[in-house]
Amino acid sequence: MTTESDSFPRRHARTQRFTLGAPRSFTVAPDGSRVVFLRSHSGTDRANALWVLDPADGAERLAADPYALLGGAAEDLSAEERARRERSREGGAGIVAYATDSAVELASFALSGRLFAADLRAGTARELPVAAPVIDPRPSPDGRHVAYVSGGALRVVGADGDGDRVLAGPDEEAGPAGDGTVSYGLAEFVAAEEMDRSRGFWWSPQSDRLLVARVDDTPVRRWWIADPAHPERDPQHVPYPAAGTPNADVRLLVVGLDGARTEVVWDRQRYPYLARVHWSAAGAPLLLVQARDQRSQLYLAVDPDTGATRMVHADEDPVWLDLFAGVPCWSPSGNLVRIADEGGARVLAVGERPLTGAQLHVRAVLDVGADDVLVTASAGQDAERPETGEVHVYRVNELGWERVSQEPGVHAAVRSGRVTVLVSATLDRPGSRARVLRDGEPVATVASQAVDPGLTPRVTLTEGGARRVPCAVLMPTDYPGDTSLPVLLDPYGGPHGPRVVAAHNAHLTSQWFADQGFAVVVADGRGTPGRSPGWEKAVHRDFTVSLDDQVEALQDLAKHYPLDLSRVAVRGWSYGGYLAALAVLRRPDVFHAGVAGAPVTDWRLYDTHYTERYLGDPATDAAAYARSSLVTDDGLSEAAEPHRPLMIVHGLADDNVVVAHSLRLSSALLAAGRPHEVLPLSGVTHMTPQEQVAENLLLLQVDFLRRALGLSAG
Repeated sequence: MTTESDSFPRRHARTQRFTLGAPRSFTVAPDGSRVVFLRSHSGTDRANALWVLDPADGAERLAADPYALLGGAAEDLSAEERARRERSREGGAGIVAYATDSAVELASFALSGRLFAADLRAGTARELPVAAPVIDPRPSPDGRHVAYVSGGALRVVGADGDGDRVLAGPDEEAGPAGDGTVSYGLAEFVAAEEMDRSRGFWWSPQSDRLLVARVDDTPVRRWWIADPAHPERDPQHVPYPAAGTPNADVRLLVVGLDGARTEVVWDRQRYPYLARVHWSAAGAPLLLVQARDQRSQLYLAVDPDTGATRMVHADEDPVWLDLFAGVPCWSPSGNLVRIADEGGARVLAVGERPLTGAQLHVRAVLDVGADDVLVTASAGQDAERPETGEVHVYRVNELGWERVSQEPGVHAAVRSGRVTVLVSATLDRPGSRARVLRDGEPVATVASQAVDPGLTPRVTLTEGGARRVPCAVLMPTDYPGDTSLPVLLDPYGGPHGPRVVAAHNAHLTSQWFADQGFAVVVADGRGTPGRSPGWEKAVHRDFTVSLDDQVEALQDLAKHYPLDLSRVAVRGWSYGGYLAALAVLRRPDVFHAGVAGAPVTDWRLYDTHYTERYLGDPATDAAAYARSSLVTDDGLSEAAEPHRPLMIVHGLADDNVVVAHSLRLSSALLAAGRPHEVLPLSGVTHMTPQEQVAENLLLLQVDFLRRALGLSAG
């Protein structure tokens, strides 16, 4: 299939959803003299370079250019690095991540499996000759060493390139544990995929030792992921901890630069998940460990000399406990900083005292200063007015809270000392804007090279139904308002994935579908984050309530918008793909066609930490799995008449939602005599980063939906 080179689908794919060329990954020097960030050279360039901005005059300078450092050679990524990027949904190239010393004078990063260091004051970069391939290099706080992972071992080298050596590695082990299943310094699959913990080692503030995760994948069941389009290639043999099966064995060691090693001791049988690690000068090393059912967790302080731990705080919840970015940590005064669910609200707590209440729904901690805590939050249950889709930055202390971001939109920030980088996206402006503030006053704006989408969403943020489901309604750009339109629901609709946001670029694909002749509805039903703990936890033991809220929102919105309820389709990817398939199978009275991309169809095939949080242990909570499944006897028997057209799309290289999900659904539908279409994507993972694939997927979906709803082409 060929298209015009300047079509929206092609530009959307080429620019990676118009994110290329936008500044990202900010770090602020403690003295406020430097802001470090990543940015590619243009809106179609995938390779990120490392930049430094001077807040005094706003001048930017290039600190490390991947093209120059690699001499024009193509990147060569190890299997481990490709897996790390898949876990973090990283589609870029070049310098995709970096770390700095505490003064933000030295940065380290990996390029094509090689180790580089950049002097951020001088703006120069050099390669350090070390064992390759290099993964996750991080300077010591004093800038004298760089630790990194290679070949499953944690290694360290001097910042001058001398003294490269192994600190902890599987080669040191004897017996079965040294068979290649043990690694040091890397996050295991569920930590990287579901806990938002991508790291496996942490420097001490004194730079003399590290906390190092030891991961043994031996207990984890192995799956084979093959490429049927290339039968001559060996399949990948990957450890995948499916719900109800064993996880990796994760331990934590204190490893000194002198070779000394001490194991950190806690009740790993009761609390096997190492969810968070924090080590700062404000207190002892701090761990957050979770029970497997995620209903209890401990905050533990570590004695790095002996490995002993003491409990600082314990949380329990009858449903589940969530994990949050930026916590736990110590305040400068030595108090525990955490986010907790108390009194039906999600609050910020310092020590044993909550500093916020039901007016704010706290999402993450960005920075902890001597006088305040910087957080992101949404309007809570007791807010004076609803702020559908908005996320703001707040300063919080014992006297109350103050909003830092002012314009309606979605905001985030990075702060150190007096300097803050405020990143803001709004509905009326493409992309995002990064402003540098000193003492709250703007002093510079970080340039963006992102391409203008050339498309402005005609979007209304509203609420639908008795539950006040957050919704976005999009109409065609040139719609005169005189006729009803076929409807396309375009949800994610599940945990971790809010789609109803007050940001321009978040609605571009939905607007493109609207311009094909649809009224597009995006609804964030129960289970999606950002409203209240009870809203998120309503999917406990039953994912199908997500579908109930889609139906309720749709039917209520039809009272206020020109929606033709006789022609309703639904599309989605991942959880949204599950929801799309669920919709046409369970509610054909409402939905007339669906496109299910990379759907989870049998939750017993999805991973432990995610699935067991919501549905429990399949051995003891089998009914919850059957109720939410699309392919079990109970799940498919719920499929109703009439049969509705369904397109199933799946990448054959997907190692997150493996293609077995779609194949099992297709087999079950075929056995039940239910017609459907299957579109396999050879060599494509869960991200679909390939330009031609991403473009043509949009076009093929529109073609299918028009055919399924009996609409004219074009």
